[in-house]
Amino acid sequence: MEFLGYPLETIYLVGLIVGGSLVLIYILLSDILEGMFEFLSGGIFNPTLVLSFITILSAAGYILEIATSIHSLLIFIISLILSAILVTLLNLFILIPLSSAESSLVYTEDDLKGRVGKVIISIPDDGYGEVVISGKGGTIAKSAKSFDGQSIPEGTEVLVIDIKNSVVYVSVHDQINFQA
Repeated sequence: MEFLGYPLETIYLVGLIVGGSLVLIYILLSDILEGMFEFLSGGIFNPTLVLSFITILSAAGYILEIATSIHSLLIFIISLILSAILVTLLNLFILIPLSSAESSLVYTEDDLKGRVGKVIISIPDDGYGEVVISGKGGTIAKSAKSFDGQSIPEGTEVLVIDIKNSVVYVSVHDQINFQA
């Protein structure tokens, strides 16, 4: 079957090549393009989903046109439904979790208060050393100063008491075992 004088296989193939190329370009330049088209982000228009929809629709249509003898209108409907399902799954199981995961790895300095860390560079009397704090988001190394003004040797577990100017003020962590 033909549309506007071109075979449908050719139209699907061109749609696949153009859609796939635009997806690749969008992936590489997504930060710049999202900044330029920020006004569109509030609505249902998500370039990733639209370009993926076009690419999947074209790929399914091309494969079905070549491999089967089904009527072209039925192939278009099948491709449309398949594309809608796959793009919905892409959005629900990949894009939405990725967007929320990015923000969950961020921490503020106030989040470090009350956390336990380990001294990796000894903290001298009224001097600076370094502390490493491990957590779910990774390991954070911070400059440290003793809260009491006493020296703290390397390898000691410490408790973060306060933070000023990106320097954590720590005290030796006393582990008390409570037994019932």
